[in-house]
Order: sequence, then C-alpha cells, then structure tokens
Amino acid sequence: MPEPAWGFGPVPHESPYFNRQRLMIHEIVQITIKPGMEAQFEASVASARPLFLDSKGCHGVNLQRSIEQPSHYALVVAWETLEDHTVHFRQSEAFHQWRGLVSDCFAAPPAIHHVNTVI
Repeated sequence: MPEPAWGFGPVPHESPYFNRQRLMIHEIVQITIKPGMEAQFEASVASARPLFLDSKGCHGVNLQRSIEQPSHYALVVAWETLEDHTVHFRQSEAFHQWRGLVSDCFAAPPAIHHVNTVI
C-alpha cells in the first residue's frame, strides 16, 4: 500500500475499510424537533436503533445534534444499497414503528437525502 507524503500510514483510499465505506449508501435525515422535546426524541431514537440495525442492509445508525440549534438533528444511517432503505426498510413494519416512536416530536417533515463517499 502506498505511503502518503506526510508519513502517517497507508493512504486512506487504498485501505479495505475505506473501500467498504465507499460502497455504502448513507441516508442523511435532517430533523427539526419541537422545542422542549429533545430529550424525548433522543430517547425514542435510542430505543428505535434495533429497528434499523435489524433491517436488511443496515450497517449502522447515529444521531447528531446541532450545537448552534439544539432542536436540529441529523440522523445518519449506513445502508448497503439504496433499495435497502427506500424499498426494504420504508415498506417494512420497522419503518412504521420508527415513525410511531418519533413523529410526535417533529416540528416539520424531515428532509432526507442519500450520499456515498467519493474521496
């Protein structure tokens, strides 16, 4: 594996870990929560994690909270394929359970987009 000019080990894009991650699809969900419901939302997401992790093609899920706007969150889910999210998960009972746990906290409909790693 080539060494980078700065001398800190293998070039990241040459590593097997990077190549696996590069093939993943990441669902990024921008969520705004009603003020005062942040703790309830975070607890609901924590209890819903198994719904994602037990779903076909899911490789991980995490929740990020905005520092500047504490009622704004980003839910990031790693999927093996786009269809694992848009077909298999979205049409499953797990999706309906997930929405049932968290939708009362939403101040607005979530904004969803999908990305993959390019560099």
